[in-house]
Amino acid sequence: MSELLTKHHPDSPNGQDDVSKNTSGNPSLGDILNVRLSRRNVLKGGFGLAASSFMSVGLTGCLTSSKNNDSDNGFSLGFTVVAKSLNDVLSIPTGYTAQYLYRLGDPINLATAAYANDGTDTAASFEFRAGDHHDGMAYFGLNSAGLAKDLSNVNRGLLCMNHENITQIFLHTAAEVTTGFDKTARVAGQVDKEVHAHGVSVIEIVRSSNFSINKLSGFNRRYTAASPMDIAGPASGDSLLVTPYSLTGTATRGTLNNCANGVTPWGTYLTCEENWAGYFKRPASATLGANAAAAQNRYIGSTSSNGSYGWANPAGGDTSGTGLYSRWDLNLTGADSTLDYRNAANTFGWVVEVDPFAPATAPRKRTAMGRFGHEGAMPAKAVAGKPVVFYMGDDAIGEYIYKYVSTSNWDAADANGGFTAGDKYLNDGKLYVATFAADGSGTWTELNIANPAISGYASYTFANQADVLINCRLAADAVGATPMDRPEWAGVHPATGDVYVTLTKNADRGKTGTFTAGTPRGLDAANPRYYDDGEGNKGNPNGHIIRMRETGSEAAATTFHWDIYLFGAETGLDTTSINISGLTDDNDFSSPDGLWFSQAVPGLMWLQTDDSSYTDVTNCMMLAALPGAYGDGGSVSVTNLAVPSNGAANQTVTTYAGKDASNATLRRFLVGPKGCEITGITETPDGKTIFVNIQHPGENSTAANIAIPANYESHWPEDGTARPRSTTVVITKNDGGLIGS
Repeated sequence: MSELLTKHHPDSPNGQDDVSKNTSGNPSLGDILNVRLSRRNVLKGGFGLAASSFMSVGLTGCLTSSKNNDSDNGFSLGFTVVAKSLNDVLSIPTGYTAQYLYRLGDPINLATAAYANDGTDTAASFEFRAGDHHDGMAYFGLNSAGLAKDLSNVNRGLLCMNHENITQIFLHTAAEVTTGFDKTARVAGQVDKEVHAHGVSVIEIVRSSNFSINKLSGFNRRYTAASPMDIAGPASGDSLLVTPYSLTGTATRGTLNNCANGVTPWGTYLTCEENWAGYFKRPASATLGANAAAAQNRYIGSTSSNGSYGWANPAGGDTSGTGLYSRWDLNLTGADSTLDYRNAANTFGWVVEVDPFAPATAPRKRTAMGRFGHEGAMPAKAVAGKPVVFYMGDDAIGEYIYKYVSTSNWDAADANGGFTAGDKYLNDGKLYVATFAADGSGTWTELNIANPAISGYASYTFANQADVLINCRLAADAVGATPMDRPEWAGVHPATGDVYVTLTKNADRGKTGTFTAGTPRGLDAANPRYYDDGEGNKGNPNGHIIRMRETGSEAAATTFHWDIYLFGAETGLDTTSINISGLTDDNDFSSPDGLWFSQAVPGLMWLQTDDSSYTDVTNCMMLAALPGAYGDGGSVSVTNLAVPSNGAANQTVTTYAGKDASNATLRRFLVGPKGCEITGITETPDGKTIFVNIQHPGENSTAANIAIPANYESHWPEDGTARPRSTTVVITKNDGGLIGS
């Protein structure tokens, strides 16, 4: 991430997800490409919008018929399509109602005043208010008395929610914004407010006629970027996790940049730390030793920086006596890691387990699941006698898809096991990374120091298995994993077991019009598209969704087959080179991000966007899909057109595409207000209520606008002259039916 105080999505708070740090030169699928006859036309033409095509595909050998093509269980999409919109409103289908539930700054107890929404609310109060940038979330049912777990209760539950980042100008007063935020001398109280506006909310919600927050609940709490956290699993206690805060390397303060999420079979919440790296002040990597430099380059960057918000630099220095601000400083200021915070970044980038029903117990960072830019940890269906499996994307250009497989086999007796079950299944397991082959097959490679490719890696010397987990991006480089177009949310189809991963976009893919194999810019079968959309967006600006079928339909298998379920695209563009999935005005989209399967309606998938490539036509959106199953399409050949002036040749890539979309299988359900991202979704157990997050409406407003409310990009959800607020909305169908029907 570059240093940005506000981000233009789909970049992260500090731009890291849209900047490639993968220079490993891992083989792309182009290295082993075997081009076969296509069922679609191979395109030719000049470079530009009309002819800028490049792909169709056609490999038939590995595409097998699905065992369950009736994957929607008879459910049909019945709602009226919502049109694309640039209006500052939340658009939902006719016959549905949206209720605003939880907005930035809303108090979670009776002792905290209503939110002023003018920047005057204090830093301390944010320990008891909704944070900013609502993201991944999950609903956990409570019994009717509100005292214990009842996952079937549709009227009372705990909502766990991530707060990924902040829109800085709307968090502070107009006077403070006008003065500016000097990253070399920050006002300490401003830093505290920003720190507390990150993290996680756990709130109890109760329905009478509508859902509301129970502000008397003892379950209500906030975890912020300053809250105590335990470090658990095989890396806990390693020397790379030692800081002055925890001389044993077993604890840290805070969870940060919490993006997507997951749930466990034992009823706990997984919050995932995504683009945490840019928050830290750092030295130039050239001043470090070889290993430390390689790790910093791979995760954070090579140049010196004060961090995205300058949290390490309060005016007058850190006088807290507890390293409250210096913990954001990675510079080597002491003799070793017991005297400075050089290792602080190593305590972030994890999957963090929260037990919604245990408010007195600190969350646990699960190191067995690896450290990277976690974009969720989505479980496969738990099966008695078999390992517990989670799928994870690393959200940055050229990064990888991972999965975690527990050593212990699932025992249904652990269904209410809380952190004890978490210790059993999440502290001991194997971390794998995916390699996608050009013939439509794939391999999961374990990241273990016993592998000579890892223990003998020339670019980094791993000390032990803990080091492999702390620096698993480097370990994945070592084994030749496939660099992908920004892997984000993963979802597992409840009926077929197929695994879906959104690949948001990659502006670097074929960036110069050349397609060098073996780099994150090179084209391959799993990332086959390069084009110019005629509006300045090049590479793979609209993204795609990859789909995997594990061998034998066993989630713990070490091999799989894959195809590309959907290609994002604008309607009206070439249907054989760009709009490969045949999208129409009813369902075209760009930059898929959130992806989530209903558990109440097996086969119903929700798809959310975080876009900057189609925003001249529409705000971000959410679509409903019935995605079929692996192998329901065929092969296509994609011709990517080189820039003529550089003398490069066109490159044809053969890949597998899913069945074309139709109005019956994909349609737009929701369009958000201006400047927002649609991200985060959960439901009541009956599927008749969904919760959706509208993140950072109006984020393109500037500091110059702050004193002139009429110039804000958005005033949603309060309208008038109000500052916009990230908000959780509750959506129901007026006839009481299933959402999406």
